[in-house]
Order: sequence, then C-alpha cells, then structure tokens
Amino acid sequence: MGMPALEFANLGLIGLAYLLGSVSFAVVMSRAFGLDDPRTYGSGNPGATNVLRSGNKWAAGLTLLGDAAKGWLAVWAAAQFNAPVSVQALVGLAVFLGHLYPVFLRFKGGKGVATAFGVMLAIQPLLALVACLTWLFVAKVFKYSSLAALVSAVCAPLFYVLGDQRAWVTQPQLAWVLAVIALFLLYRHRANIERLLKGTEPRVGKK
Repeated sequence: MGMPALEFANLGLIGLAYLLGSVSFAVVMSRAFGLDDPRTYGSGNPGATNVLRSGNKWAAGLTLLGDAAKGWLAVWAAAQFNAPVSVQALVGLAVFLGHLYPVFLRFKGGKGVATAFGVMLAIQPLLALVACLTWLFVAKVFKYSSLAALVSAVCAPLFYVLGDQRAWVTQPQLAWVLAVIALFLLYRHRANIERLLKGTEPRVGKK
C-alpha cells in the first residue's frame, strides 16, 4: 500500500471513529425500550445517568455498556489494522468527540465519561482498572458521582505517565490524548463543578 493510500486509510479510521462515537446509545436504548427521549427530561443529557432517571435500569445499563464499548471498539480496531500509535490516539479522540458532538444529534451529545472509559480500556486495561477503583473510592468517600468521574478523569493521564516502565510502557501520543479527554470532561461537567462548589450537587443515592 502506497503512502497516499495509507494516509487515506488512516483518515478513514478517524472518520469512522467519529461516526461511531456519534451513535447515542441513550437515544437508541430509550427508543428500544419505549421510553421518552432522554433529551426531554431530567438534565437533558443523552447519557446513562439521565436514562436511569426514567426508572428503567436495563436501558440505563445498556446505555452505559454501549457508550463504553464504542470507545473501546474504535481504538481496538485501529490497533488491529496496525495503525500508527499517533493514529490510534486520534481515533480515540475522534470517537470521544463524536459522543460529545454527534453529527446525528445536531452536535449535542453526552458528557463522555463512559466513552472515555472505553477509550482508556483499549489503551491500557490496567489503567482503566485503576481509574475505576479511583472512581469507586471517591464516590464512596464523598458520595458525589460527578466528583468521582472528574477526579478519575484528571488522574488518568497522570497514572498513565507514572506507570511507565512499572506497569506498562507509556506512549506519549496516548498520554496527550488522555490529557485532552480529561480537559473536555472538565469542560462538559462545568455545571456539576459549579454545583459542587455551591454544595447543591446531588449525592449518590439521593434524588
């Protein structure tokens, strides 16, 4: 395969990753279970947490699984096609941005926590486990799901860099993508951050 064809294939992987990320499982599962559009109630966010507000735990669980799976699948597929690490990193970013700004929903998507986890799982499963344990610890101690997600997101690129040559081999391109994803997660959770500072953010288990 010549260089132009190879570059075209890499661009194709990035484009397909964005389209895959644009598939909103919150909307898909809500329709499948005969629920209201998640953008019309609660926070209006097309994500698993808002779908859970419908009272259907199966729909919410499948939404969470689907949003995480698409993040994992995009990066995993790029690796299977032997795409360069830089392309794998861009694929991970593309599928994540697809979830945040989906072309199928007029660029109004979810906050990206599950999809970010899926990308992380494909990059380094052990890192995803550490991030998950971080989420559980923060949620258990402080009782804020949003705070747990934010702490995990911010810590993930730090954990990835610190784990180099100890638990895995760090790729700089992937470290940068994890950092960019963390910044987007902070931006998308700005309303949650404001409520946390005001003390009005709902706690885990509270309505």
